[in-house]
Amino acid sequence: MNHTIPRPEYPRPQWQRREWMNLNGAWSFAFDDERRGDAQHWYQSAEAMDRTITVPYTFQSKLSGIADPDFHDLVWYRRHVKLPESWSGKRVILHFGAVDYSAKVWVNGQLDAMHEGGHTPFEADITDLIAGQDNVITVRAEDYSRDVTLPRGKQFWEEDSASIFYTRTTGIWQTVWLEAVDAIHIRKVKFTPDLDRNEIRMQMFLSPIPTDRRVQVRIKISYQGTPVKEDVFTATGTEETRCIALNGFNHHGFERWWSPEHPNLYDVSFDVMHEGKVVDEVSSYFGMRKISIESGKLCLNNRPYELRLVLDQGYWPESLLTAPEDDSLIRDIDLTKEMGFNGVRRHQKMEDPRFLYWADRKGLLVWGESANAYDYSEAYVQRFTREWQEVIERDYNHPCIMAWVPLNESWGVPNIQVDAFQQHHGLAMYHMIKSLDQTRPVIFNDGWEMVKTDIVAIHDYEWQEQVLSERYESLGNALASMPADRQIFVGGGQYEGQPILITEFGGIAYKKSDWDGWGYSGAENDEDYLKRLQAVVGPLHRSPIIQGFCYTQLTDVEQEINGLLTYDRVPKVPLEQIRRIVLNSVQS
Repeated sequence: MNHTIPRPEYPRPQWQRREWMNLNGAWSFAFDDERRGDAQHWYQSAEAMDRTITVPYTFQSKLSGIADPDFHDLVWYRRHVKLPESWSGKRVILHFGAVDYSAKVWVNGQLDAMHEGGHTPFEADITDLIAGQDNVITVRAEDYSRDVTLPRGKQFWEEDSASIFYTRTTGIWQTVWLEAVDAIHIRKVKFTPDLDRNEIRMQMFLSPIPTDRRVQVRIKISYQGTPVKEDVFTATGTEETRCIALNGFNHHGFERWWSPEHPNLYDVSFDVMHEGKVVDEVSSYFGMRKISIESGKLCLNNRPYELRLVLDQGYWPESLLTAPEDDSLIRDIDLTKEMGFNGVRRHQKMEDPRFLYWADRKGLLVWGESANAYDYSEAYVQRFTREWQEVIERDYNHPCIMAWVPLNESWGVPNIQVDAFQQHHGLAMYHMIKSLDQTRPVIFNDGWEMVKTDIVAIHDYEWQEQVLSERYESLGNALASMPADRQIFVGGGQYEGQPILITEFGGIAYKKSDWDGWGYSGAENDEDYLKRLQAVVGPLHRSPIIQGFCYTQLTDVEQEINGLLTYDRVPKVPLEQIRRIVLNSVQS
């Protein structure tokens, strides 16, 4: 990499300020296998530890500089930070994109933050703990590598990767950064587009405003550099809402709506003004798009829309869950679109916000998931529920996110067919998500064993074309299909006219030499591979009931070799040949 600081880009591109500092790069680091750090008060020391790690890459990865895949569930980080003189008088906020799994943060020996959840961000106001310009940040990160009730996604709980499970991730794996803000500032904004009314609703959350201060907020909206609307109002509380009509275009031409084919975005800026002076400036964007289900049809912007998704694990050989650099995220999106797909399931991980930013910019639909556990417990329920609220809070504004998927293949709820506790957990997740976001469909349990769902999402790794054709030639056959010997509905759930999609299928293993990996079925050569791909995609295109699909998968990952691309993103066959099959332009 050519950067002095790895991953130097602004880490929260949907909500940007000017005054910030990237803390990626070299940190002092230590394994604490003997669990001595707490008793010996490592958090109060400013001395270097016995190793150095490159943040934001985890110690298991090559780019971290350590590359140790063994179990080390307790690790420590330390970094000396020199703050700019210009930040004097500002509030200083320390941000962590993600730390797997739990974290404690000390500033100059004083505990300032605790967080649990391996995929979600957290922040801490460190202003009152700052000691001049030179400061020490210490992080204690703890993972629970063998706990199968932990929301962990594809991270394997055994020593070596196997089957569909991969190398673990422990500690900091997304960007660490600081920003300076005025005491009076906007904390966040929720954008809710109303396509039918041609209106954007902005729910703004501000820092506490003293009663003796007059604070104004100025909103400027533009489209491709052309001003659209400006609004100025007096803020009187910590929560303010504005609904702004967007005029000046012919909506029948879809000129400013967002879609994968036309990823149109509005730019918006917020200025907070106190006593005639701008004290906070934030830039953002939003997309005008609508996801709905009308008469059983999945619609984008009020028109039926065929989904052509690909399952994307979001792993890289040299850096695991963390993208090596921003260009890696862009390359994945470009390759996905070049093959004819219009969306992805970024599978079993909450992806870096930079990925969602580029999906917004380039036009790629994303199904929002987070990491599942593998078994059920009360502790899992508490952890998973809390993390999902943070998932939605972080990603609500991204127009690329089109659906929420809390559960996958009954992971975390393995007895949901008969266990009322697990059924109610799934229902609670469904309704909790609905209570936070009514603009997107929720898939109860992607794959099978659904109680209540907005989309019937079926996983089917059958590879014989004739079997797939017969299975999806009618509604009755599809609902009786028993994928992986599982019922599609359980707990009194039943089909209520929802759209039906095949959201995992294919999984054709193909490695050009030394074929020794894992997959659902195997190809011998390029011709056989393309023939097999057509055999599984073709029946879904021809089906009168299937409204979209998600092919498994975009890339190989470690021992799993069923990707359309190799692990290092090399196409296994020419992209245009895959594209013809995905777009159903192959002559039968």
